[in-house]
Amino acid sequence: MKKYLNLFDFSQKVNYRTEVLSGLTVALALVPEAIAFALIPGFSPLTGLYAAFVLALITAILGGRPGMISGATGAVAVIFIGLILELKNTFPGITPDTILNYVFATVIIAGLLQIGAGLLRLGKFIRLVPHPVMFGFVNGLAIIIFMAQFPNFYQKGSTELLSGSAFWTMLGLTLLTMIIIWGFPKLTKAIPSSLLAIIVVSALVIGFGIDTLTVADTIKEGESIKGGFPPLSIPNIPLTLESLRLIFPYAAIVAGVGLIESLLTLNIIDEITETRGSGNKECIAQGTANIFSGFLSGMGGCAMIGQSLINTSAGARARLSGITAAIMLLVFIMFGSSLIEQLPMAALVGLMFMVAIGTFEWASFKTFRKMPTSDVVVMVLVTLITAITHNLAVAVLFGVIISALAYSWENAKRIRARKTIDENGVKHYEIYGPLFFGSTTAFAEKFDVQNDPAEVIIDFKESRVADMSGIEALNKITERYQKVGKKVHLKHLSRDCRRLLANADKIIEVNVLEDPTYKVVADKVKKLEV
Repeated sequence: MKKYLNLFDFSQKVNYRTEVLSGLTVALALVPEAIAFALIPGFSPLTGLYAAFVLALITAILGGRPGMISGATGAVAVIFIGLILELKNTFPGITPDTILNYVFATVIIAGLLQIGAGLLRLGKFIRLVPHPVMFGFVNGLAIIIFMAQFPNFYQKGSTELLSGSAFWTMLGLTLLTMIIIWGFPKLTKAIPSSLLAIIVVSALVIGFGIDTLTVADTIKEGESIKGGFPPLSIPNIPLTLESLRLIFPYAAIVAGVGLIESLLTLNIIDEITETRGSGNKECIAQGTANIFSGFLSGMGGCAMIGQSLINTSAGARARLSGITAAIMLLVFIMFGSSLIEQLPMAALVGLMFMVAIGTFEWASFKTFRKMPTSDVVVMVLVTLITAITHNLAVAVLFGVIISALAYSWENAKRIRARKTIDENGVKHYEIYGPLFFGSTTAFAEKFDVQNDPAEVIIDFKESRVADMSGIEALNKITERYQKVGKKVHLKHLSRDCRRLLANADKIIEVNVLEDPTYKVVADKVKKLEV
């Protein structure tokens, strides 16, 4: 418990200017993202902004990865579309306020599930995600970030591109932003280039009165990002099993998607910063943040790879940057909404374009000829599923399953048997490779039951029985020998293999030769075949 209470590492060197300026940049980038994600299921902009504030603040303080940014995300927002549709079908005429109460309750339950995952130390299972899946996840997310910016080049309320000077103004300001972000660090890193780009482009637009898309144009008519401190929102829903049955599946999906995206983002930031975060601590922080978000009028969320990369690329490595981002976001909501609404979207679009370019693993193209074909296929499929469905959990789970099947298939082909007969006429089968569900068929084909002598020894010195399918394969082979009146011995079984056999003593009965020193008697043998 002491580890979780030790929130701040006071021995860590902190560049306060870098942390504060980076946090300010992240706060500016969070505004349009939070608004856009809130609009996906039809919530007000403040619902997304409150979630971004609460998640960014709490995960910055409690999280297992200093420098990582959390907030309202599209991956979580799309889940609420299904919940809202089910609520409308179940309760015809349900009001928007009642829908929000169910959403807040869902977020709170999701938070409890995430805390449970952290306390059960399930964060370590993110290690099961293979590297090709990580590549695919990152590349797919980069494509999502990149493609999500194109609606800003459309005419408001339509899917038609801007025309004439409006298009060229938007494009020119976006390119100017990207050039500043790319080129300024070559001169000095005293100020984050992303923040400078936003300031310069905003000053040009506001100072010269350039007519271009602003943050205010992305908000529905009659709505605003102006608000106060997040109001308390205790979900007012019936406390019945029916309510729980309705929202629990969505809460579980929110919890799962949030943890997968957060832990994968944590791994990516770990690689960039060459440090190691705590996955279990991050699970608890995400859960705590979502619980507070549900009670403070927020739609919930998880870690954001785009904003996290903005933060780390600016040099932020401590918790101060995330805390600053959250506080500045609240300041924008409470006092600076009119100024924020004047920010040109071109500056924020250019920033996110650069984030997408930096996020994409361009090195993955170089590995195509070096990686196994199965890994390349997994990477491409995960990228496509992520980019097309925007469902990160499905993409990652699909990638893990395909990788596991490919691994099992390759290992299934590796089981071999060297066959010899010693001077006493006993036939030895020396097994190589793991005996598990994928290799049982190939294992059974190695034995010549009808033509073997009366006594057979199966040697597992270079093999191991990995699962119950392997136990069943041993059971079947011994039954085949018993039917023809021949005796079978098992030799050199490891301790875990013997434990499996002991657990399955009602299923299988075999004669295990004791050989505690694992020394092989040097008998004269006649090699038959490999």
